[in-house]
Amino acid sequence: MGSMDDYTLAADRYDDMTYRRVGTSGLKLPALSLGLWQNFGHDTTLDAQAAILRAAFDQGITHFDLANNYGPGPGAAEENFGRHFARDFQCHRDEMIISTKAGFEMNPSPYGTGGSRKYLVSSLDASLRRLGLDYVDIFYHHCPDPETPLEESLGALRDIVAAGKALYVGISNYDAELTAEAADFMEEEGCPLLIHQPRYNMLDRWVEEDGLLEVAADAGLGVICYSPLAQGRLTDRYLDGIPADSRIARAPGNGALEADWLSDAALTSLRALNDIAGERDQTLAQMALAWILRDRGEQTVTSVVNGASSVAQLESNLHALDNLDFSDAELEAIDSALVTNDEK
Repeated sequence: MGSMDDYTLAADRYDDMTYRRVGTSGLKLPALSLGLWQNFGHDTTLDAQAAILRAAFDQGITHFDLANNYGPGPGAAEENFGRHFARDFQCHRDEMIISTKAGFEMNPSPYGTGGSRKYLVSSLDASLRRLGLDYVDIFYHHCPDPETPLEESLGALRDIVAAGKALYVGISNYDAELTAEAADFMEEEGCPLLIHQPRYNMLDRWVEEDGLLEVAADAGLGVICYSPLAQGRLTDRYLDGIPADSRIARAPGNGALEADWLSDAALTSLRALNDIAGERDQTLAQMALAWILRDRGEQTVTSVVNGASSVAQLESNLHALDNLDFSDAELEAIDSALVTNDEK
C-alpha cells in the first residue's frame, strides 16, 4: 500500500460490488459492510487499520458500521475512524454510509447505558465529536431497554433525525414482537425505521425461529446481520483445535469466544460444513457469508457486517459474493451438518 500519506482511491471501486436496497427505502447498502467492532481500537496500529479501510473502500464497501462502545477502550474505534476519515475519505463523504449506535454500557454513570433520551442524544453527540462528523447516515438503538418506555427511546430516534444528526435510524437486537411494535410506532410518527441489525449465522438462527426476518419484511425494514462467522468459528481457523495465538487461547472466558464452543461435536459439525464449502469451491467463511446473503425472496438479507483483521482476510471474504446460489441439496446438507447450538 505504501505509506499512510500516498493513498489514491481505486477508480473502478464500484465495478464489482453488489448493492441492495434497504427494505422499502431509497437507500442501498453493499452486500458486505465493514464492521469496526474488532481491530479498530487502541490495541491495533493505525497503519493496519488504514490498510483495511482503504482496501474496503477500494472494493466498493461504502458502509462502515460502528458503535459508541467499540474499542478497546470505549469510543476508541470512533476516534480512530475519525482520524482515518479526516485524512483519507473526507472529500468522499457523500459516497459513504457511516453508522453508529448507543444502548450498551458506555460509562458507569446512571446515564451511560440503556435507552433513555438523555443517553441516546448525548451519546450520539459524543460519537459525532469523535468521528469528526456533522451527522451519521444511520443511528441505531443498540439493544432494547426494559427499564425505559419504548416510546421514549423511539421518540429520541425520531427527534435525532429531525435535528439532522442522523439521516436514518434503526434498531438492533430487538426480538420480532418488539420490532413490530417499534416499526408501527415510528411509522405513525412519520419517521419509519430503516433497518434492523440482529446477530445471525449458521450456528445462531434465532431470527428464523423468532420470525424476525418475516416481521422486518412486512414492516419494510432492511436487515443487516452481525457476527456472520460466529466470532471466527465459521472459518478454517479452529478446525484442528485452538491455535495458541487465537483470542480463546489469549483470553479464555472473555465472553467473545469460549473454548467449550469448540467441543468435539462442534468441531465435527464445522469440519462437515468445511467439506460442503470445498465442494462449492469456497472457504468455510465464504460459504457462511453467502448462506446469509442467499436469495430468500422478500426475506432476503440486505447486508452482512464483515469484520477483518487484515486486508487478505477482507479480500478473501469478498469472494463470498462470487457464488450466492445454493441448491436444495446443499441447504439440506448444511442443516444436517449443524449441531444444536444454545449460544445466544
